[in-house]
Amino acid sequence: MTNSTEYNRFWWHSRRGMLELDLVLLPFLENNYASFSESEIESYRALLESEDQDLFSWLVTGRPPEPEHANMVNTIREYVHNR
Repeated sequence: MTNSTEYNRFWWHSRRGMLELDLVLLPFLENNYASFSESEIESYRALLESEDQDLFSWLVTGRPPEPEHANMVNTIREYVHNR
């Protein structure tokens, strides 16, 4: 069972100032949140604290992310690549 309050918070925080990020983050969250482990929840929460420009460069242009975000960024990239 997912925590709906936490999911809703993540969903709203996944809506960013750039359409490109919305098109990556929202489907990823909607399709993967229910299977997140506690560490993945914490990792996603930390990732959402990043600036839009950093998220864009990591998720869209392929720039290597900060080490603390590498696992989640790679998970999101893999999701995007496979959908």
